[in-house]
Amino acid sequence: MKLKIDYSRLVNLAKKYQTPCYVYDKTEILTNYDLYKQSFAKYNNKFLICYAVKASSNLAILNILAKNDSGFDIVSLGELKRVLKAGGNASKIVFSGVGKQDFEIKEALDANILCFNIESEAELILINNIAKQLNKKAPISIRINPNIDAKSHPYISTGLKEHKFGIDISNAEYIYNLANDLSNIIIQGIDCHIGSQLTDIKPLEQACIAVANLTNQLNKNKNINISHINMGGGLGINYNHVDLKDSENFPGPKLWIDTIFKNLNPDNNTTILIEPGRSIIGSAGILLTTVIYNKFDLPSNNNFTIVDAGMNDLLRPALYGAKHEVINLSDITVNAANFNSIPTLVSIAGPVCESSDVFAKKINLVSKPGDILAILDAGAYGFSMSSNYNSRPNVPEILFDNTNDYLIRKRQTIEDLYANETIIH
Repeated sequence: MKLKIDYSRLVNLAKKYQTPCYVYDKTEILTNYDLYKQSFAKYNNKFLICYAVKASSNLAILNILAKNDSGFDIVSLGELKRVLKAGGNASKIVFSGVGKQDFEIKEALDANILCFNIESEAELILINNIAKQLNKKAPISIRINPNIDAKSHPYISTGLKEHKFGIDISNAEYIYNLANDLSNIIIQGIDCHIGSQLTDIKPLEQACIAVANLTNQLNKNKNINISHINMGGGLGINYNHVDLKDSENFPGPKLWIDTIFKNLNPDNNTTILIEPGRSIIGSAGILLTTVIYNKFDLPSNNNFTIVDAGMNDLLRPALYGAKHEVINLSDITVNAANFNSIPTLVSIAGPVCESSDVFAKKINLVSKPGDILAILDAGAYGFSMSSNYNSRPNVPEILFDNTNDYLIRKRQTIEDLYANETIIH
């Protein structure tokens, strides 16, 4: 997020709710979402933007999107329940993921979701059997794996043959014919998702071409009707605000949607689905944290600024080597006589007992104990991947707009951590 609000307001939020805490800009969320709607506007096809709930799943955030006609991409029963609780429309929900269990499938069928994105032959047969037991028809699309390198981190790349996701594109027509023969399956469409934090349009273009070729192939089979094409999500954001020119090289929603229509060339009866997450919520979220103290080792030049947030609050840097810009929101006036002895090249580290608990390595930042730091672009896979490691309570989440702020998740207490545990006497 290139901060568009006064630093002082964020400092006030940090003081009001204490740190660490996540804060989200409602205006930024809606601006990012509207970019997708505007990008679809010039095309005649029906479309559905299915927000990827795994990116950030707070009820308030889901409710904001639901009120703006968003669909939702879910990967668990918990996410289904969240979307419905937040006012989401079940008929706009697609259920992805490789490990759907029978109880999840049953509840999704009872809720009358839009469709299941099928990831394997075994899953297809299981869903058919459960639908038969419930005397229902299960709407499905088949997620193909096109063997395309997304050129992103290997942990968030999903479109190569060695990945667990989807059905090999060379086997897709067989699976479609099988689905067509199953009594309680209704074929709705094709699904393709090749990875996350995609910053190059070429892999997305290649995926569109692969899907277009398969669609043309299936259209020759008069028994198979494709009513929608789902090109997944994964569009990246620019985490590097030091050089904002980098943003010019990032494919935004408009380029992505144009690429989809240019390469798919769908007829007007085909609905286009996408599943963005990070590109809607990523730039809207900030993790606020307070400097506890500075740990300087001048001879070795290994200097650390220790903060109260930890890798349990924001896992991405430790898990992916992800880079987030960190800025000091407070008054950083330093005694002039001591300025030259204070290192500006520091690593920002948390209190978790792991060497990987570092948010940024050797960056230029001057701070003093009590200063409020902002870790930017933390809205996606920030809170949603947090944990209680080191018995640290989950932090609160705050939503703000132009005039107000709202506590949308209370800070967990230490007593909450062991409330469901039992000592055996």
